[in-house]
Amino acid sequence: MTANPEQRKSKPERKELVTDPDEIARIEAENGLRQTKFVIDTIDQQLDTNSEYILKPSLVSRLNRLAIEGLSELPGTYRPGPMSITHSNHVPPPPQDVHGFVEDMCEYVNNNWERDGWHLAAYLMWRLNWIHPFEDGNGRTSRAISYLVLCIRLGLRLPGTKTIPEVIAEDKGSYYAAIDKADSAAKRGEIDVTAMEAVLKDALAVQLAEFADVVTGGHITGLSRFERGEFDQPKPRWTSALHEHYNRNPFWYWCAGVVLAIGLGFVSFL
Repeated sequence: MTANPEQRKSKPERKELVTDPDEIARIEAENGLRQTKFVIDTIDQQLDTNSEYILKPSLVSRLNRLAIEGLSELPGTYRPGPMSITHSNHVPPPPQDVHGFVEDMCEYVNNNWERDGWHLAAYLMWRLNWIHPFEDGNGRTSRAISYLVLCIRLGLRLPGTKTIPEVIAEDKGSYYAAIDKADSAAKRGEIDVTAMEAVLKDALAVQLAEFADVVTGGHITGLSRFERGEFDQPKPRWTSALHEHYNRNPFWYWCAGVVLAIGLGFVSFL
C-alpha cells in the first residue's frame, strides 16, 4: 500500500446496492450506532463474566454485518470474488484463502493473549485490512474489532463517547501509513505493528481528552464548551464582512480611530 491520505475504498466486482450519497450516509450513520452499541455491550458482558476470552471469526462477521447491512448484498459474508482497493497498491488474497486467513488471525490473538492489548489491537486493525475479507466495511470492521479486543484485554471499557475508532475515522492519514508499514514488514516475513500501536495510543489520548472536557466543563484543556464550538452560531453577515475588511485594511481603521479620538477630544474641550 502507498501512504496516500486519500480515502481508500474496497472495489468488489459486484455492483453497489445503494448509490445515492445521502442515502448511503444515512444508512452508514444508523449502522454505525448499532455497531457501536454492540461493541460496548459485548465488552461489558465479557468484563462481567470475567472469563477467558476467545476471539471467533463469527464475531468478525457479525461486526461487518452491522456495518454494511442495507449497503451490500453480502453483509457479514466473505467476499466471493477478487478485491481491489482505491489509492492502494495492496492486492488482498484470493477469495478461497480468506476463510483460512481470518481463522489464523483469530488464532494469533487467542494464542498471544498474554501480550499487551495495544499489540493485539494493532495487529487486528492491520491484519483484517490486509485480508480484506468482505466486499465493504473492512475498515469499519477492523476498527471495531480492534477496540473491542483492546478494552477486553485492558480489563475496562475506556471512558468517552468519541471512541478510538471514531477518532481514527476522522483523520485516516496516519492510520493508512501504519497499515503500509505493517504491510512492508509482512513482505519481509515479519509482524511489526508498532506504527499502528502509536496510532491507537494517539487516538486514545483524544478520546480521554474529550471525556475530560465533558466531565470538567473544559477545565482540563482550558476550553469551554462554547470555545470548542459546540454552541457556535453563525455570525451576522455584516459583522463577518466588517471583520474581513478590517483584516485586509487595518491601517485605515487605525487612522479612523485616531481621527475619532482627536474629534472627541476637541468636542470635550469646547
